[in-house]
Order: sequence, then C-alpha cells, then structure tokens
Amino acid sequence: MAADQHDKNVSRRRFLATSGVAATTVAMTAKSYGKVLGANDRIRVGFIGVGGMGGGHVRACLKLKESDNLEFLGVADCWKTRADAAAKQLDTDSYSDYRKVLDIKEIDYVTIATPEHWHSTMTVDAMDAGKDVYCEKPMTHSIPQAQEVIKKQKETGKAIQVGVQGMSDDSYSSAAKAIEEGVIGQVVQAQIEYVRRYDTQGPWRKRPSVEGQPQPADLDWDAWLGHAPKLDWNPHHYFEWRNYSQYSGGICTDLFIHRITRIMKACNLLYPRRVVGMGGIWQWPDGRDLPDNFEMICEYPRGMTVYVLGTMSNRVGIDHLVRGYRGTLYFTGSGWVAKDKDGKILAQHKKSGGEDIVLHHNNLHNHLRNGEELKCPTELGLAGVVAVNMANESWRTNQMMGWDRKNEKMVPANELDQSHMPEEEA
Repeated sequence: MAADQHDKNVSRRRFLATSGVAATTVAMTAKSYGKVLGANDRIRVGFIGVGGMGGGHVRACLKLKESDNLEFLGVADCWKTRADAAAKQLDTDSYSDYRKVLDIKEIDYVTIATPEHWHSTMTVDAMDAGKDVYCEKPMTHSIPQAQEVIKKQKETGKAIQVGVQGMSDDSYSSAAKAIEEGVIGQVVQAQIEYVRRYDTQGPWRKRPSVEGQPQPADLDWDAWLGHAPKLDWNPHHYFEWRNYSQYSGGICTDLFIHRITRIMKACNLLYPRRVVGMGGIWQWPDGRDLPDNFEMICEYPRGMTVYVLGTMSNRVGIDHLVRGYRGTLYFTGSGWVAKDKDGKILAQHKKSGGEDIVLHHNNLHNHLRNGEELKCPTELGLAGVVAVNMANESWRTNQMMGWDRKNEKMVPANELDQSHMPEEEA
C-alpha cells in the first residue's frame, strides 16, 4: 500500500474510532442534545415485550431504579398475562397493544424486546411518538429496515441504544486504540465464535413442552405475527421463533451479531466488501428453515477478513483474536493481551465493564442526561445487520454476496467490480 493511501486509511479509522462510529452522529448531535435531561431529572421508562429477554430488561431497570432515578410507566405485551406479571413487578399499568405505551407522553424511552421482525416498526413508531429507544439486537430484521430506522433517527434526533451488551465491555474500544497505534502492525485477519452444544431437541426448541399447546386466550396471535405471513396459531412459531426466517435470522442475527460487533469495534469496521455464509440444517431437520450449524467469513475494505464460527452441535471454541503483521491481540476473560510471534507481550489491558444489560441501560441513562457517548449506536447496529444479513443471504442463495456502496444494498458479489486491495471505507 502506498504511504499516502495508508495515511488516508488510518485517518478514516481514527475518525471512526473517535466519533462514535459514523458521520450521522455528528449531524444529529445538536438536535438530540437539545433535549438532554438534567443530571437529577427522573427518567421515565416504558416496556414493549416482556417475555424472555424482555424480563431481563425489567430486572435490570428495577436494579437501577434508585441509583439512576427511574420511574416505570407502562408495559405492553401481546400476551396479556406476561404484561400483567411485569406490570406487577414494576408497579405500573399493562397493555396488550404496544401503541398504548407509546401514547404515554411522560415516557422518555422504551425498551423493545420482541422477535426481530417487529424491531423496526416499533422503533420507528417510538421515535414518531417522541421516545428514545433501547432496542434489542439485532437492530432490525433486514438491511432496508435498519436504513429506515437511521433515516427516522436523523429526522427526529432521538437516541437509540442497540442491545449488543458486549459493547459495555471496554476491551473492544481499548483494543481499537491499540490497533490504531500500531501495536500489532497491519491487521489482516480476525476470528471469533459463538458455539453451543444443544441437547437432542436442537437449537431453541422447547419440545415436548410446547407440542400441541393451545393458544392462550389472552394472547393476540395476529398482533404477534404483525407483517409476517399469516398462519394459524402455531406454538412452535411463537415459542421457538428463532428457528424461522419470517421472524429471525437464527444463529447469525441472534448470536453472531454479538460477536461480529466486537470485532467491528476493535478494528473500526463498517460494511464488509464481500461475505460468504456456510452451514446447514445438518442435525435437526425438524421443520426449521434456518441453519442449525453455521459459519461466516467477511472481507472488509481495510484489507482484512473476519471469521465467525457457530457450531450448535459442539461447544469447543476457538481463540477470539485479531492477527496483525507485528503480533496478535488475544481477547481474554479479563481484557486482552497482544503478543509478538515469539510470545513476547507487546501490550495488555485489564477490562472495565462487561457484557452487562445493567451497564448498557446505565450508559443510555447517562447519554440522556449528559451526552455520554452511546456504547452501541445505530451506525454500529446497521453495520452488524449488514454483515449478518449478507451471510444469511449467501447461504440461502449459494453465492458470495457483495456490498454495493453506491446503492447501499447487498447484491451477488460477481455483479460488482470490487478491488482486492485495501481501500478506504466509504
């Protein structure tokens, strides 16, 4: 690489590292901070979706109620029994229609913890209602939906924290600084995994407990389906939705999004140039239409690849690391350590924070009160959605996918005239 091109790339990456990922943050700053809460102002929270992960948000906010001066104003879930139970914990009102929560003018932000196919609609509706948002990962089910969310955010100036809680671990921002400073030299590759070993029923199955379970009388099935294809009540689709592409991207969007986002943060990456996804329904052909074992490789314009392993049949992992010409940076349970080819320690970092939903909510509260930079803003959320959707599309269509920068969409890679040299990210 020519020296001037290297300097341009470094300047780009330095900008990404220090600006909260993308330029739209700059455009939004004045608008969003125009309504920053005072340091002692109470933050009022509403909850949309309180089963599973949604229950985790309820518990996290209860834990922060006194320290972060929170008040809870409304819970919505299409299964009213769930909404009622959470409302009792929070000492507030319950609804089966999420729009009833958005109608509460006093609410400052809402949590959205629903199946993926509802994320974009609810997030956009929340911003239109004047609310800030904490939306679970992935930010949206598809790339166009994520772009719609960012467009609406620019219009409204509302804050959105994407629920990749690992970004509340400072290992990755610290690694980004070390990599930028050249500790491990020119970076060429990274690897990471999310592996599990499921029992005989397979990923996300709850058989036989849900087999033949009737629709609860107070569960609004049509509301749960939303814009997904209409079908009669199916307990497997409701309780095991991560296995079906109408509602989820499976391993990629539920698990890999946690891992690829870490590497994107550490290496200051945005959109991949080319992506391939491989795997299959190898062990549990039980009606699911998403892989039960999967892996992906992403190539990024800065001149590096990222490999993500996702076996659900075997939990033996691989090191989480970034490879450079001068050395290798290893992520550990306590932070990271960088070593040269002979094992000499080049640098190391003891982490603060962690993959913690409480810390992630606290970061949003601090953002609303004093402008603290969000740990997982929408620009990082979009970049993750792009990578995992490209991997899934590669698997579905049996071809490598490429990112069309000009039109901001994924297309078959062979339709693009793409470089094989490092280049500045657009």
